[in-house]
Amino acid sequence: MNRRKFFRLLGAGGLLGLLKARAQTPPWDEGTFAPTRTLGEPLKEYGQRSPFEEGVVRYISPNLRTRHSGASFAPLEKLEGVITPNGLHFERHHAGAPQVDPKSYRLVIHGMVERPLVFTLEDLKRFPSVTRTYFIECAGNGQNGYRNPPDPELTATRSRGLASNASWTGVPLALLLKEAGVKPGARWLIPEGMDAAMYTRSLPLEKAMEDVLVAYAQNGEALRPEQGYPVRLVVPGWEGSIQVKWLRRILVTDQPAMAKDETSEYTDVTADGRVLAFTWVMDPESIITYPSGGQRIQPGFHEIRGLAWSGHGRIAKVEISFDEGRTWRQATLEPPVEPYAFVRFKLPWYWDGKEVVLWSRAWDEKGNTQPTREEFFKKWSRNNRYHYNAIQAWRILPDGRVVNGDRPLGQGAFHPVGPVGGCGGEVLDV
Repeated sequence: MNRRKFFRLLGAGGLLGLLKARAQTPPWDEGTFAPTRTLGEPLKEYGQRSPFEEGVVRYISPNLRTRHSGASFAPLEKLEGVITPNGLHFERHHAGAPQVDPKSYRLVIHGMVERPLVFTLEDLKRFPSVTRTYFIECAGNGQNGYRNPPDPELTATRSRGLASNASWTGVPLALLLKEAGVKPGARWLIPEGMDAAMYTRSLPLEKAMEDVLVAYAQNGEALRPEQGYPVRLVVPGWEGSIQVKWLRRILVTDQPAMAKDETSEYTDVTADGRVLAFTWVMDPESIITYPSGGQRIQPGFHEIRGLAWSGHGRIAKVEISFDEGRTWRQATLEPPVEPYAFVRFKLPWYWDGKEVVLWSRAWDEKGNTQPTREEFFKKWSRNNRYHYNAIQAWRILPDGRVVNGDRPLGQGAFHPVGPVGGCGGEVLDV
């Protein structure tokens, strides 16, 4: 069925007929809709999800050497809308999640400032607050794309699940820095976490004064411990590794720290062998979450759904291809379309039962788009581990099974050896 005929049928009310034609009526009897004969659950101080939804959980790779250093993946294909629930937001730790008593919490701002300051949590909450919706994405998201040959059992979760989207509430970092009085010549901030790794990164002062939040709430409630309770940085559009959690101090200085996690880690290797540092901005990405790897569909009507985001600002459009990039159809973006945030895209589609490969490609408001897998590796080395944003393909087989549709790379392909590693335990260290 071509697109024109499909939309004529849709406008004529034929969609219901399409659905009925393919629907399998499940068995039911009078008891199906009978009112329950027992009392339900009593009032509770804190709500819990239905026990029937207990299978919707973060994915933790069995290959991780330890759960104190690694990542867990948000189950993207099992979520609706664009807001990631707090309990399903992806995690990334370098030494586990510390338990921090908010009564003893302190944030220190010192270094090249006129007035070194110490804030309690209550002090921070007295400042004018803002609430913004932003995605956070691990720089290692998409690491499965470096596998060659591709993993045929890849799912949307394991492909792009080290990204999540939330509503963050906190104080603009610029406001705190103005209170401290930044001295002339200062160019960098060195935020440090309260975890056992004393995690440290270098943040340009210019970005800090623009839109960085010192956040203490997520989706309307206090941060979860794994998200940095009681206070973390949120740096819109930049890689998650710079968004220091359990924030305890910020040193204002004139040069970067050149810490371990911005030299030996979180640097990018180009195809010609150069190593680039401070590659913070996350390029545009998209992932089709339905239909996607591990799922199975029936011939008939489907709504293709997915998520897109970009560290360069708003998503401008998302396109879908059914012929591996030869032609494209533009999907609908579900509002609101906000900068540095997930947007849900949708496209009605009728599957005729023949094998097909689905691609999605996001474009942002600055004109950036996603490369193909081949285009990506013309720029980046095959033993790089970060900032993978190539198009993810899903192949739908005639029996309805959905598998990874990425094609193997050609001559000179990356053949990693050694123990399984990467921040999510999903790639091989070389």
